[in-house]
Amino acid sequence: MTETSLHLWLIPILPLVGTAINGLFGRRFSRQMVSNIGVGFCGAAFLMVLFVLSEFFALRLPHIETYATWIRAGSFQADYGFYLDELSMIMLLVVTGVGFLIHIYSVGYMWEEGGFYRFFCYLNLFMFFMLTLVLAHNYLVMFIGWEGVGLASYLLIGFWFTKDSATSAGKKAFIVNRIGDFGFLIALFLLIKHFGSLTFSRVFASISQLPSEASGAGLLTTIGILLMVGAAGKSAQIPLYVWLPDAMEGPTPVSALIHAATMVTAGVYMVARSHLIFDRAPSALTLVAVIGTLTALYAATIGIAQTDIKKVLAYSTISQLGYMFMACGVAAYTAGIFHLMTHAFFKGLLFLAAGSVIHAVGGEQDMRRMGGLRRKIPWTFWTMTVATFSIAGFPPLAGFFSKDQILWQASRRSVALWVLGESTAFLTSFYMFRLWFLTFFGQYRGAADETNAHPEHAGTPHSVPTASAQPAVPWGHRIHESPKVMLIPMVILAILSLVGGWVNIGKNFEKFLEPAFSRGVAGYTLTEAAPQASKAVGEQGGRELQSTLISVCAAALGLLLAWLLYQRHPELPAHIAASLNGLYSAVVNKYYVDELYAFLFVKPLIEGSRKVLWQGIDQGIIDASVNDAARGARQVSDSLRHMQSGNLRSYAGWIALGAAAVIAYMIWIALT
Repeated sequence: MTETSLHLWLIPILPLVGTAINGLFGRRFSRQMVSNIGVGFCGAAFLMVLFVLSEFFALRLPHIETYATWIRAGSFQADYGFYLDELSMIMLLVVTGVGFLIHIYSVGYMWEEGGFYRFFCYLNLFMFFMLTLVLAHNYLVMFIGWEGVGLASYLLIGFWFTKDSATSAGKKAFIVNRIGDFGFLIALFLLIKHFGSLTFSRVFASISQLPSEASGAGLLTTIGILLMVGAAGKSAQIPLYVWLPDAMEGPTPVSALIHAATMVTAGVYMVARSHLIFDRAPSALTLVAVIGTLTALYAATIGIAQTDIKKVLAYSTISQLGYMFMACGVAAYTAGIFHLMTHAFFKGLLFLAAGSVIHAVGGEQDMRRMGGLRRKIPWTFWTMTVATFSIAGFPPLAGFFSKDQILWQASRRSVALWVLGESTAFLTSFYMFRLWFLTFFGQYRGAADETNAHPEHAGTPHSVPTASAQPAVPWGHRIHESPKVMLIPMVILAILSLVGGWVNIGKNFEKFLEPAFSRGVAGYTLTEAAPQASKAVGEQGGRELQSTLISVCAAALGLLLAWLLYQRHPELPAHIAASLNGLYSAVVNKYYVDELYAFLFVKPLIEGSRKVLWQGIDQGIIDASVNDAARGARQVSDSLRHMQSGNLRSYAGWIALGAAAVIAYMIWIALT
């Protein structure tokens, strides 16, 4: 820690100011003013990050800024503060840099949308919470950012709140994430109980003195598994991945920012930040590797059969996140973060390019109704081509370097992980080039430059279903290229997707990140070097070259197979699907996992809530007690009201009867 103040608090507070201004006054502002505020404050945060980066190189040590004591209970204390090291620096650059480009793109994409100010308010709110998560100097502040990005995600996924599918997707994302967050919370409680703190420096300093739990499960293994449960929810890993494909109901810029470049990588960041825990819990680390590898392969198999262009990219995102967890699971943390960065470039670009395609054809998202678009929207075609070759792993693009590094590190840990990873690389190349050929090559399969209304866009070239109406696309809508405000961010991301991997030439990226994984926090040095320090920066040799060649061959085979099936012989896929029959139906229907979850969890919970909570407790006990009391009072009142008949003889009789009762009582008292 140094005495220098970098004013880290300014980085997240700038987007929060934009949120407040647009949220409170945006309804009165013009669209230009709203966009200037939303984009401007995000851009200011990015400039602040660049300033901090320049100062960080001079510090040479982690930097902590503590602003206030937030919670104090007995010996436990949690401060509100921020922490800056090599890992958080990379995350800051990715979140603010890619986020800034997506904000610019959103101006053109959402220009005609109702609730324009609300969209930028939510987008800035997300940036605030994500930056809080990344900068947190203890687990409690991280958890606040963690929950905040979940809230912002819910608001943005359900942005078109008049669409049942959008609101259902938002609720699904929120609920599934709560399951993972429960595991995260239990892990935090265990940290408090056993280490008395949630501050990284104190927790990691204590953990660095503990031996590895190689013999079996223990405290650190339990904490690691619970942290992975939280990461699986936020980063859409098996079994909590089901929310992310449905989240494509949100606007495409939301998919690019939250569900490709930033929020879904929070789980990867949390595991990497907690590497001291996982390094001493081999069983938990193995679980991370297995879940990541299986998720990568599983999601890739689903992606090969999807026809919605955004759904293909959604399952691709789940698969690529699996690669990152695979890297963390073999203690190759720098490789995982490297892929996190390059993935933000090419996957963010893929979503933006997909949005440009959807925009061009008036809202169509079914790739079977596209085709031949490369000449009609050339800028979109070429930028998406760069992203496609990058994610497929072709050299010298960014995705090649980061994916190759992960597969090489996996091969050093486990042959099985490496084989499954290479199989995933082949499937990734195949489904991405399938998307590429179906969208841009062959003949246009729409209605001769006329497009009927479909899920996203409607009305004018920029518009989408608003909260008040969802008009049909006018007959005669012409396919057209996107405006410059959308194309410029795509071009910049295409350049980054092309050259972004070169930062690791000479192992420069690994050398920059190495201190974050070879020391504790705030100067605490590990008594036992983390596996990353000794393994991830290993020497290159024949085996690595062999692994690289196999990875490139897998990508080339995927391209060749996609070309044969969707360009050379386009009639073959239908015949193959018919011959596979049940297997193909299972893949198209995502292995019926949603239906299985509905049968095992959703329906029993709904029925149980209806019969036990509603009919049993609410109606049978609470309502019944109130209703029975009211019914009894009514019956007593009904009986007593007959005494008030208005007949004088009746009143005299009641008086005489009462007097006789009083006299009889007095006589009985006197006699006794």
